[in-house]
Amino acid sequence: MRPFEYIRATDADQAVAAVSADPGSSYLAGGTTQLDLMKDGVLGPDRLIDISRLPLGGITHTDVAVRVGALTTMEELAADPVVRERLPFVRDALLLGASTQLRNMATIGGNLLQRARCRYFRDPTVEACNKRTPGSGCAAITGIHRMHAILGTSEHCIALHASDLAVPLTALDAFVHIQGASGARSIPLTELYLPPGDTPHIENTLRHGELITTVEIPLLPREARSLYIKVRDRVSYEFALTSAGVALVQKDGFIQEARVALGGVGTVPWRAWDAEDILREAPASTDTFRAAARAALAGARPLPGTAFKVELAQRTLVRTLESVAGAQS
Repeated sequence: MRPFEYIRATDADQAVAAVSADPGSSYLAGGTTQLDLMKDGVLGPDRLIDISRLPLGGITHTDVAVRVGALTTMEELAADPVVRERLPFVRDALLLGASTQLRNMATIGGNLLQRARCRYFRDPTVEACNKRTPGSGCAAITGIHRMHAILGTSEHCIALHASDLAVPLTALDAFVHIQGASGARSIPLTELYLPPGDTPHIENTLRHGELITTVEIPLLPREARSLYIKVRDRVSYEFALTSAGVALVQKDGFIQEARVALGGVGTVPWRAWDAEDILREAPASTDTFRAAARAALAGARPLPGTAFKVELAQRTLVRTLESVAGAQS
């Protein structure tokens, strides 16, 4: 790791001003994996601005939403009684996303902004990584890519988005509130992340120096049921092969409202809009769920090592829908 300057910020305005004014500065907070990437030689900022002591934690509630400070830990949010009662699939994703020790350290903002887990991105001895060195190529496409994406990919990058929490938050149309040098703004989480396209090194729409301060999570209707299912190679310390976050409102055997997002398959948290269209006003049956799953994966572009994910993701989504709806095949 090359030498760098460390500064502990005393307030958000100071932190934003310091990073915005210096292209060589970065934020430091739990969950971003910033230090890991610096130790590996992937990142080399000149200055780290530690925001971990800023008053950006805490959870507040309204009749329609939960507002979560960006420095709230994953464990704190999972323990919130309103999240447990009204947003169970958010709690599922938090508990399945990391061990207890990590959940007590990782923050909500840090989790949402964690960098790609692609082995080629994280190994600076691999020259071909467009995410690390634009224009150098993508070693994953011709290499081992079992843990990579099949949705939202491009010829320049197939790196997977790793956050479990982002999956149900995407389904819920959560908002992130942002503070920057030019003021505050708010955007839907679905507009925060960018698929790789021709610029894999640009992962989100944050401007340099902008800081996520709050995440606003809309509450599900009281009659809704939700679930997050994560399929992985082992029970703990493992990222998703596929996952699904589903929330349904049903009446008289029909689905009135459906929210569906997928993880483990997309370069960004994947909102399955086509699946939702099929589910809405349809009978809560396995046939409906299978049709929705096929629609959700219709745009998949698998490579030989990820071809299995198409079927696995469909089965994961069907299983999640059946579990939420209580449907019988």
